[in-house]
Order: sequence, then C-alpha cells, then structure tokens
Amino acid sequence: MKSMFQIIAALACALTLTACGGGGDDKPVDTGPAQPAFTKTDTVVGTGLEATNGDLLTVHYTGWLYDSTKTGNKGTEFDSSVGKAAFSFTIGRGSVIAGWDQGLLGMKAGGKRTLIIPANLAYGATARDKIPANSPLLFEVELISLKR
Repeated sequence: MKSMFQIIAALACALTLTACGGGGDDKPVDTGPAQPAFTKTDTVVGTGLEATNGDLLTVHYTGWLYDSTKTGNKGTEFDSSVGKAAFSFTIGRGSVIAGWDQGLLGMKAGGKRTLIIPANLAYGATARDKIPANSPLLFEVELISLKR
C-alpha cells in the first residue's frame, strides 16, 4: 500500500510540473515604444465645409516622433511642409497613412489640428526614412483648402 501511494504521489508531482510549463524563455518581448491612443485635437476650428472622404485637401504639417517624456510629446521632428510647398492629397483613398485619413475627417479650411497616431495607424512595423519601426507619431496639421 505504501508503494502504491508513493507511485501516485510521484505521478501527481510530475503532472503538476508538466502543467506549469518551464524550459521557456521568460524574457519580455520588446514591442517597441509604448503606443498612445489615437487622438485628434482641434487647436483652431476652421470655417466652411467639413472634410469628407473624396475631398482634395491642401495642408501644411509638421511631424514628430511621439515621445511622452518631451514637452508636448514632441520627440524628434522628421518632416515638415512649413516654409515649403503645401501638400495635397485626396482623403479616404489610402494615399496617406490611416491616421491622416481618419484624423483629418471633419476638419474645416483654416483649422489646425494635432494628431497623435499609434504605429498601427502610421507605418507599423516598417521603418521609413527617419521613422523607426513601431513608432507612434505626432502631427500638427493646418488645413489650407478643401475641394469637393
């Protein structure tokens, strides 16, 4: 009887250890910078028609890598049209990052908006020029004109 108890106890211990897993790597996986929530904040509300999918928008913008440790969350500036030619695109056609297609809807000409864009609505896991992979971005955008 005593040996039967020892066999059952040994099997129970073996099953418990197997269920606990083990042998794996317990190091956390680096997924890049913490991702902020997507936000759009009007700093100046424009006038006239609101931007809708299919409209031709002409904008000036400045883009920074999002950095929660910096003033205004503005890390390294990576691009700007300010002082250069304005940028035009048709909203809702996928010709810009998804964060712009979503974030500029409803803007009116003359308006200014700040966009905080997590990586999945920007360039995702793909590095691009001065933007590392998995980078959240911050843009300040001024809508100069809108054409239907």
